[in-house]
Amino acid sequence: MSRIGKKPIELPAGVDAKLEGRDLTVKGPKGELNMQFVDEVDVNFEDNKITVLPVNNGKLARSMWGMQRTLVDNIVTGVTEGFSKTLEINGVGYRAALKGKDLQLQLGYSHDVIFPIPEGIDVKCPDQTTVVISGIEKQKVGQVAAEIREWRKPEPYKGKGIKYADEYIFRKEGKKK
Repeated sequence: MSRIGKKPIELPAGVDAKLEGRDLTVKGPKGELNMQFVDEVDVNFEDNKITVLPVNNGKLARSMWGMQRTLVDNIVTGVTEGFSKTLEINGVGYRAALKGKDLQLQLGYSHDVIFPIPEGIDVKCPDQTTVVISGIEKQKVGQVAAEIREWRKPEPYKGKGIKYADEYIFRKEGKKK
């Protein structure tokens, strides 16, 4: 039994869901998202609750059960609250700024890194060393944050680079003289 899969997903007020065959469409105050269920699970929608059940007791059906339920929960959370990731930039001369629809990063290279912001993602720079990425799709928000972080990962000696706000960088001791 999947502990996650057997919990029903309750729709909050102001959220409408429509289930047509294997396609689920959820509308909320922040937008509209849809997903298609795999053949290994059955979906029930009644009394403002979405329930996901496995088709049989096979290994694939049981593994898809919890994953599909989590994807539905992420969609419902996305259209009501949204998701966000905060990146911190550490290093002398390292900074970020918004230039139109692009994020301009100065990361110690001989050139500025221009990162185009994808559709459906909102990026804010409250100050020069903080980047806040938000949107309604959890996977897309995480992917954009990972791509920005990839330009200059934090190094373990001085901690310079781009890190998640809640990330801990294990620091190493330098050479002994």
